[in-house]
Amino acid sequence: MNQLNKICVFCGSNDGNDLAITDTAKKLGEIFAKRNITLVYGAAKIGVMGTIAKSVLKNNGKVIGIIPNFLKKKEVVHLGLTELITTQNMHERKLKMQEESDGFIALPGGMGTLEELFEIITWLQLGLHQKPIGLLNINGFYNDLIKMLETMVRKGFLSMDNYSLLLVDSNPEQLLKKMEEFKITLRPKWLNSDRT
Repeated sequence: MNQLNKICVFCGSNDGNDLAITDTAKKLGEIFAKRNITLVYGAAKIGVMGTIAKSVLKNNGKVIGIIPNFLKKKEVVHLGLTELITTQNMHERKLKMQEESDGFIALPGGMGTLEELFEIITWLQLGLHQKPIGLLNINGFYNDLIKMLETMVRKGFLSMDNYSLLLVDSNPEQLLKKMEEFKITLRPKWLNSDRT
């Protein structure tokens, strides 16, 4: 069973137009606080990012924000966090998020959310970490993305083992359960010492 003391959440810096997403972000924040799971995230006070951070803090939980210096503006950064870490750039930010966290969850978001999700799952695929990665598929938001991954499997660009690395659920509690039970069994083919 994985100990999920700190979970990094990737999500939008916009609110979007689906209230179910905002409501679920609030609920996830409450769950984190109740379970003493520290939220690690991108340090913004706006959008879905701000919603989950405010929810954790409102329920007496802990929040670590990690933000690159160029984004650290008063109208963006949340100054009431438990801890605020400033990095030199986006690459250092993602590395720090990975180091600080025991697992990762992607909520709905845009290009930045997808970029963070796919980088962290690629690192898992390459054996650079062994932490669980969850996709919270609120109101079918990620249905088309899941279909795209299935197409990658059918077309021979993604193995079923690697497809299975991404844990998917629409219920926050069920997703956390899958993450706690996650076990990685594959060894990246690139690390096989028999290959020349």
